[in-house]
Order: sequence, then C-alpha cells, then structure tokens
Amino acid sequence: MLLKRIQLGLIHVAVAMTLVPINSTLNRVMIKELSISATLVAILASLPYLFSPIQVAIGSFSDRHPLWGLRRTPYIVLGLLLCVLGLVLSPQAAFLLADNWQLGTILGVAAFGAWGMGFNFATVAYLSLASELSGEKNRGRTIAVMWFMMIVSIVVTAIGLSQMVDPYTPQAMVRAFRVIGLAALSLGLIGLVRLESRRAQTLHPAESQSWGILIKAVLENRQASLFFWYLIILLAAILGQDILLEPFGGEAFGMAVKDTTRITSIWGGCVLLALVIAGAFEGRVAKRLVASIGALVATLGFILIVASGLLLNQMVFYTGVVLLGSGTGLATVSNLSLMLDMTTPSKVGLFIGAWGMANAISRLIGSVLGGAVRDLVTQLSHSPIIGYIVVFGIEAGLLLISLLILRQIDVGAFQQQSRRLSLTEQAALSAEA
Repeated sequence: MLLKRIQLGLIHVAVAMTLVPINSTLNRVMIKELSISATLVAILASLPYLFSPIQVAIGSFSDRHPLWGLRRTPYIVLGLLLCVLGLVLSPQAAFLLADNWQLGTILGVAAFGAWGMGFNFATVAYLSLASELSGEKNRGRTIAVMWFMMIVSIVVTAIGLSQMVDPYTPQAMVRAFRVIGLAALSLGLIGLVRLESRRAQTLHPAESQSWGILIKAVLENRQASLFFWYLIILLAAILGQDILLEPFGGEAFGMAVKDTTRITSIWGGCVLLALVIAGAFEGRVAKRLVASIGALVATLGFILIVASGLLLNQMVFYTGVVLLGSGTGLATVSNLSLMLDMTTPSKVGLFIGAWGMANAISRLIGSVLGGAVRDLVTQLSHSPIIGYIVVFGIEAGLLLISLLILRQIDVGAFQQQSRRLSLTEQAALSAEA
C-alpha cells in the first residue's frame, strides 16, 4: 500500500506543481511589474473554478462508466495534459495582456480555462481513486503521504522557480514555466503506472442513477450541505490569499521577485512541518479538534500579517506567514480525512466531486473577492497596503465563521442520512420506471 500511496502522491504533486507558478510568480509579475488590475488578475485566476460543477458530473460518470476498464486513470491523464497546457500558455497571456488587452484576455481565458478544466478532471479522479484504494481505516495515512509529498514539491518548485527567474526577465519566466510543466507531466505519468486495476463491469445497474437524483442526494443531506458550506468558507479564507501574499510583500516591503517567490517556500515548509505533527495526531486526537486548532492558528497568522502592514515590520510579516502555513497544514490532513469520510461506497466519485466543487467555488470567491476588495479599498484610501490589510482581515473573520459551522458537523449523522436518502432514491427510480 505504501507504493500506491507514493504513486497517488506523485499525481497530487504533478497537479500542485502546475499551480505554484501561476498562483505565485505570475500573479506577482502581473500585478506589480506589469501593473495589471488586481481585480482582472483575480478574475483570470479564478476563471478555472467556474467549471467546478463539472466535478460532480465527472465523479458520478466515472463511478458508473469505466473507460478501457479504468474508472479514474483516463480522466487523470486528460487533466494533467490540460494543466500543463494552461501552465505553458499563461505567461504568454500575461505579457500579451499588458500590450494588447483584447488578445491578451482571449489567450488568458484559454490558458486559465485549460488549467481549470484539467484541475477539475484530475482532482476528482485521483481523490476518488485514493479513497477507493485506501479504505476507511487508512485514509488518514494516505492523505498525510499525499499532502506531505505535495508540500515538499511546492517548496522545491518555489525554490527552483526563484532561481530560474533570477535575474527576472520575461524570457526566463517563460522558460521556467515550460521546465516545470514538463517535470509535472513526467511525475504524474510515472505515478499512474499500474496504479489502478482494470474492472470488467460498471456498478450495478440499480445504482446507475440520473445526475439530477444524485445531486439531490447531496443537497438533501443536511450534514453534506453543512460540510459543503464549511469547506467553501474555510478554503475561501485560507486559499484566497494566494494571489495577494506575494504582491503584498512587494508593495509593503519592496521585496524583489526572487524574494517574494521564496514566501511560498517558507509557507510550504511550515505546512510540511504541521502535516507531520497532524499525522502524529492521527487516531489519537479527534479530526475536528485538529481542524479547529489549525483554523485558529491560521487566523492568528492573518492577524499578524495585518499588523505587519500597519507597522511596516517585515519580521512580523514573516511570523504571520509561518503561522498561516502551520495552521493550513494542521487543517489540511484533518479536513481532507473528514472529506473522504463524508462519502458512501457506491457514490465515492459523486461526493468527492461535490467536495471538489466546494474547493473550487471557495477559490473563486476568495480570489475575486480579494482582488476586487483590494482594488476598491486602494482607490478609496489611496494606499495599496491598506487594500491588502482589509482583505487579510476579512479572511481572518471567515475562518472564525467556519469554526462555528464545524461544530455542527457529524460524520455518523451523515452516514445515517445517506442511508435514508438511498431508500428515497430507489423509490424515485421505481416511480420513474
């Protein structure tokens, strides 16, 4: 099982590697060096997540319709190819956008759209596969291995990227994105080798329900609905800072591109350490407690980042980044383990798709809200730093709201409601027949 966990981790690593350059260096260059509106950058960066509802359809379809005897692998391959294509095209779109708004926007939509479709295809497929291969008892360990490998790759990618773009030139950035894309594709394909066993049959015909009935099953399960909104609010806060943290470092402290790129490696290193700690808690401390602690630590991190902007103190800023990374790491393992618990054996793909859609919607809300609020407050206050501070303060508040919802989530109640809904679905199917 360890080998399969490592292979799953390689796929997770591959997708994450394509995101790092787009969410860190490219956003910084577009906002700071190219002076493109943060709102426009946020819209482009969030465009992929508009496709997030397709995750539910992909998950449900792949549950019931294997391709060449494989339920997940074909979708993972397609997703990886689209992610790499989007990554390679994205810097070209950024530079074109600065010179020709119309053509740049078209290429930007194509690049970010390709990455987004790839993300949706790959994520729901490999998380469903991880749930199936691990079983209920081993899901926590599988998640810990996958996310440990992912964070290591983020740190290594960020460090390597900072070296490849130093000194910064457009040509250096284009070349760096291509190198990272090729490396990501290679690792992902290696991870897929003999990972999934071929299956001769689909699920039992009685389980091949219409997409509308399956979606209704998610929405009518109160615990599933609560968890859906919890994920959106929590992740909108934690992930919404992705496009703003590095530009904030450049604006508030005059950091160079090389230095702000290293912020991601510092954040990632802290996430990595926290993942190890959270893994040690597995089975000893309740998942909800670890998730709560993680959210509180991340909240404190945002508060310190806000304080660093008010005080113009770079040390306070780095301390906030450390706490934000640590809180994210603690929350990651517990929440992802909860996510895999909030599934049923016959509808793994469906529920994973729903949680993936929540993740994508949260990125959309967090990024667009962050970019728009940053621009609006900057215009009103005539201070870019104040714009960033207000956004980070809002994100701290969202984390506190997510904690209130988390207290109401119960995996046992989810399973009971799912069983009751299953009977309702069967009745609906009988009526349709």
